[in-house]
Amino acid sequence: MKKTLIALLFGSILVLAACGGGDDNAGEDTGNNDAGTEQQADENGDTGTDNAGDEGTADEGEGNVDTQAAEKIAQNNCATCHGADLTGQGNSADLTTIGSQYSKDEIVEIIQNGKGGMPPVNISDEDANTVASWLATKKE
Repeated sequence: MKKTLIALLFGSILVLAACGGGDDNAGEDTGNNDAGTEQQADENGDTGTDNAGDEGTADEGEGNVDTQAAEKIAQNNCATCHGADLTGQGNSADLTTIGSQYSKDEIVEIIQNGKGGMPPVNISDEDANTVASWLATKKE
């Protein structure tokens, strides 16, 4: 009886620990949002996607691309399924050369509406356009 109770208690602790148990980081941007979730704003309402000046901006034929902002948005919203290096994980698409398959507008459409096994991503139109512009430059 004691072994069963201890096993049940231990199993419950593991389940709660795996699920996070509580929300100790409420309002904090941990930089590890799951795909399909919106970025949380910090205390000043800043999602951290704006960069001062033109650092990280490149003109690659798809308009100006804010690379640093796009990379941050992708890490917060895409890396969970597509991997930190965007090479794909399991059944997820490899995004490292996605610009050779789809235009910026097509990528925005995929982000907002999903495609195949990919669900729609719940991000702002501005963030979707930022990421799509950056991904459209990723060609062979």
